Amino acid sequence: MDDQDISRRQFMIKSCASVGSAWILSHLPEIAAAQQHARHVVQSPADDKFEFFTAEQAAETEAIAAQIIPTDDTPGAREARVIYFIDRALATFASSDRPVFVDGLKDLEKQTRKRFGKTKTFSALSSEQQTELLTGIEKSPFFELVRTMTILGMFSNPEYGGNHNQIGWKLLGFEDHFHFKSPFGFYDAE
Repeated sequence: MDDQDISRRQFMIKSCASVGSAWILSHLPEIAAAQQHARHVVQSPADDKFEFFTAEQAAETEAIAAQIIPTDDTPGAREARVIYFIDRALATFASSDRPVFVDGLKDLEKQTRKRFGKTKTFSALSSEQQTELLTGIEKSPFFELVRTMTILGMFSNPEYGGNHNQIGWKLLGFEDHFHFKSPFGFYDAE
């Protein structure tokens, strides 16, 4: 490696870090409100009410999430209850994404009915039919949003609504120790 490669790499790392820091700083009130909201919801009695979704929207969104992280020999998005993470996100810190989400669900409903009949819903289709429709919209902002939120809901802190019973963490082998004791690794073993 020469000095130019190292300096370009350092430039990219510092640039990305500053952009990330700027985004966090500009969204600090929303992030704090979302954390407070999550704490309040976790401390309140358990219920399965949605804050943003209607029952129909939740069923359709859950079906999409189940296609993104399906259940096979390991639990998927349904078991991790990512639908509650997505609902809380759209009710709090991701409220600006609501129009994209609602319009995307409406468009998916139109495509489903056009292709499979007026009485069909996306969640009632077979897995193959769902995959076919999702393949057609996988480059859309709506699908990207659902995909991102599904992944976040699968692996985030269960306090935020998803990752029920730490399913996602168990799949990764992540241990729930938020306070680790030293030595942390080989670099500080001396």
